[in-house]
Amino acid sequence: MTLMNEPIKRADIKPKYCRFKKNGIKYIDYKDPDFLLKFINEQGKILPRRLTGTSWKFQKKVSQAVKRARHIAILPYLADQMK
Repeated sequence: MTLMNEPIKRADIKPKYCRFKKNGIKYIDYKDPDFLLKFINEQGKILPRRLTGTSWKFQKKVSQAVKRARHIAILPYLADQMK
């Protein structure tokens, strides 16, 4: 029995959407660390657009909010197992 890599069907992939456009959010609050943790991985790095599905415009706002929160010590710059 040989294992063959089957291609991923397009129907199996969950469609990505921008949660900010869908919910009508215009401002991302940098003082809300619980919300910003959704866009950060366990090491403290900002997740890219291809993983979150966020549009370019809001990805810039998310990264700016995370950087501001880090600067005023709401979020850590580096963390081992944050979540």
